[in-house]
Amino acid sequence: MAKSRKTLDVADSYAVRLMQHLVVPTFVIDPKRRVVIWNRACERLTGVGAAEVIGTSRHWQAFYETKRPCLADLVALDRPEQLPEYYSEYAARGHNGLGFSAENWCVMPKLGSQLYLAIDAGPIHDEAGNLIAVVETLRDLTDQKRAEMALKELATKDGLTSLANRRAFDQMLTSEWVRAQRTQKPLALLFVDVDHFKLFNDQHGHQNGDECLRAVAAVVSRHAVRPLDLASRYGGEEFALILPEMDCDSACVVAEEIRCAVMALAIAHGAMGAGDHVTLSVGVASHIPGGDDGGPDRLLGAADEALYAAKRLGRNRVVCAERALAEFAALGGKRVPAPFRRKTA
Repeated sequence: MAKSRKTLDVADSYAVRLMQHLVVPTFVIDPKRRVVIWNRACERLTGVGAAEVIGTSRHWQAFYETKRPCLADLVALDRPEQLPEYYSEYAARGHNGLGFSAENWCVMPKLGSQLYLAIDAGPIHDEAGNLIAVVETLRDLTDQKRAEMALKELATKDGLTSLANRRAFDQMLTSEWVRAQRTQKPLALLFVDVDHFKLFNDQHGHQNGDECLRAVAAVVSRHAVRPLDLASRYGGEEFALILPEMDCDSACVVAEEIRCAVMALAIAHGAMGAGDHVTLSVGVASHIPGGDDGGPDRLLGAADEALYAAKRLGRNRVVCAERALAEFAALGGKRVPAPFRRKTA
């Protein structure tokens, strides 16, 4: 018996030394969630020394500025239902047995920088099935995550203006349409078109045309101020602005601010048939999607009708879809022909 006990002590001592020298950042907590091992690789990753955390439950301070559970804590507490509350990516590998995996950004207070960490935490049980420890290992995926984010940004950004591109616009409009159907709140859309842009290019050259588009894009972008607003380059000299939870009157105010801001830039035009300076025509539509509305083609068509009316009414103006027909009819115009109606890509 004494020999068996001695063998176990040697094994435990060897396991601890092995864990201390692992190249993988690792720490271990006991059932009361106190740190019992904090290896050297973990010290290097976090900037927190083992002496600062051994015997305490302050391991969270190595990763976060405010108190919250680490993945090992959730394993110790057996709370897989809390994973989505704390982690952007996660998986429970088995209830009360195989532990959890997760990924998220950690602020790393001691380092003064953020790291994106992949985390695995698993329980250790004795022969009777009682929890005796939880082991958490960490992998730094910051470089890979930033590269992934950069590629994603390139795939959704217009190269000339740095606004969202048509692909990102289509995706956002569809998702916001679905959300508006669920919340029964209005979804507004602006189509912003640079007046006589072909004449501008002919007069001033394509390089100056690109500079003009970048200047207009900057103005449109400044008016996408809320988290879910999206400014995009729809194509050519046309821009689009998605404004969730906004009615037509409020959207028209935004549109008029954009039109006036571009006029204030006083970008010289002067081509035959155009004015002295670059101006915009803006079509505005807002709609609360009903259950039988299908996709956002109705909103696209309404905004396009309003833009067409703005062009036909003399350009350099904002027209709301709710009033477009009345304004258009006043000049003897007809409803916009079907080919002008927008369709998502």
